Amino acid sequence: MRLLFDECVSRLLKPGFAVHGHQCLTVPEVGFAGKKNGELLTLAEGKFDVFITIDKSIRYQQNLTGRKIAVLVIRAKSSEIDDLLRQLPACIAALQSIEPGQFVQVGPE
Repeated sequence: MRLLFDECVSRLLKPGFAVHGHQCLTVPEVGFAGKKNGELLTLAEGKFDVFITIDKSIRYQQNLTGRKIAVLVIRAKSSEIDDLLRQLPACIAALQSIEPGQFVQVGPE
């Protein structure tokens, strides 16, 4: 899958996804830095399959109905890389069944 990592997600997570065959880029790497979530999703649609973020409120701010991109929200104790890496197995599992237009959250509520 083609994955786009939000600015708030550590780029150090990329190798953990890439080892499973996913193509990983960050928002700054594709020139979308500073864009709001709605615009980001529009720009990413068609180029990426999944937008990965730690922004738990995105689900209430964006409507994915009819979108060709999915959103994976990583819930962790903090945005520190060690806390995010603990959620990596759940993220990889979620990517096995995620569909366009779907919000999926991994990690503790």
